[in-house]
Amino acid sequence: MKTALCLIISALAMLLSLTPAAAQCQGRAISEHVLGAPVCVPTAPSRIVVLDPFYNLGMGLELGLPIVGAPLMTAQDPDLRRAAEKASVTDIGDARQPSLERIVALKPDLIIGDATLHAQVRGMFEKVAPTVLIDVRNWKDHLQVLADMTGRRDTAAELLAGYEVRVAAIRARVPHFPVSILRITPSGFHVYVSGPAAYAPYAVLREAGVQRTAYETVTDNTAFKRPGWEEIGLLDGKTLLYVVVSGYDQAPDDALEAATTENPFWQMLPAVQAGRAYRVDRATWMGFHGVASAHRVLDDVERYIVNAP
Repeated sequence: MKTALCLIISALAMLLSLTPAAAQCQGRAISEHVLGAPVCVPTAPSRIVVLDPFYNLGMGLELGLPIVGAPLMTAQDPDLRRAAEKASVTDIGDARQPSLERIVALKPDLIIGDATLHAQVRGMFEKVAPTVLIDVRNWKDHLQVLADMTGRRDTAAELLAGYEVRVAAIRARVPHFPVSILRITPSGFHVYVSGPAAYAPYAVLREAGVQRTAYETVTDNTAFKRPGWEEIGLLDGKTLLYVVVSGYDQAPDDALEAATTENPFWQMLPAVQAGRAYRVDRATWMGFHGVASAHRVLDDVERYIVNAP
């Protein structure tokens, strides 16, 4: 009797704690890790538009979501773009300013975006369909939130389980020496650090047991640093991986690489002198979009760190 009474009281307390929006929701109320929670979404959305060509598009396709629109124009990974086109996803333009007209024409019943990228324009999309802006930093947390709101928990668990098995196997084989990683851009260098707020590919490296140099390792929420040529010598890892990103257009990448690698300061880096500097795919390292991307990072770990001479 007491147990039944306690359950009734708990249920009433939970009901009373709901906001009016959540209490009136005829679908699924999303109350955590989204901007402006709670947000009411359809129980089984059938026409989803995603506002970014990264996590939400890539993870959405991995989860088998019925995505009808995404900003394919600015997708960094050509494989992801082809997968989206194969799934009959309509291009809604530039991720920085997607076409509202195209979105309306697609008649979505759910719009999904990122809190950091789309907070200022949320109101515009809410007039079209329920809009959820996911607000988490870790890529695996993002996948979990996306799966929870769309009823794909089992699929997400299966995807992550496969990743965890592989990353654990690689971690047991990773050599114990520091590795440096650098992004080369027309405006200078970017170093995405290893730390609590690491960008997804570098979080995968961290989980795989790859050590970074002291300059590339932090304990605060720093995400990246901008070293000049004077600081480039701090990237003294035994192996150097570098990404060349001249802009959305990849055509000038090779010229930018040549101009950089011919510099005497570059030639002085220990990894360069040892013949252990490797250019890696920009799509993998700057267009990270889900579990498939994580496995491609692990491919590079095996190729250039674990198995390299």
